Amino acid sequence: MPTHAETRILPYKPEQMFDLVADVARYPEFLPWCIASRITLRDGNVFYADLVIGYKMVREKFGSRVTALRPDHIHVEYLEGPMKHLSNHWRFKELPDGTCEIDFFVDFEFKNPFFQNLMGVFFDKVVAKMVEAFEKRAEELYGASDAAVSPS
Repeated sequence: MPTHAETRILPYKPEQMFDLVADVARYPEFLPWCIASRITLRDGNVFYADLVIGYKMVREKFGSRVTALRPDHIHVEYLEGPMKHLSNHWRFKELPDGTCEIDFFVDFEFKNPFFQNLMGVFFDKVVAKMVEAFEKRAEELYGASDAAVSPS
């Protein structure tokens, strides 16, 4: 199963980054390949979301259970769709200089071996483009800053 873990330091508050990532309904506005999204149920810190992801002629719907513990943690648990397994989490931590350390992790496996092999080829590029989309969205919403930004 492909996995990806990444830590970034961004010039925003954890609450800002948490709110951006937790706002699943707005993903189609900025997240590559996200065609549609909808929250189907909210219950306290937990909500259920459907995403439609597409590229060219391929479209797939994913159902997930999202646990959002503001301001420091979001965990996504896969429920239904074309995957055999999908899990990801975001962790947000304020650093002494006021920046935010973001830990991102994703682990998945498609049911269809063709999609799994195809994704294996492009996995790193796809994840990098998604992470970049969240960073760009943060800059659009919260403005640019002179604070240090670093991937690791």
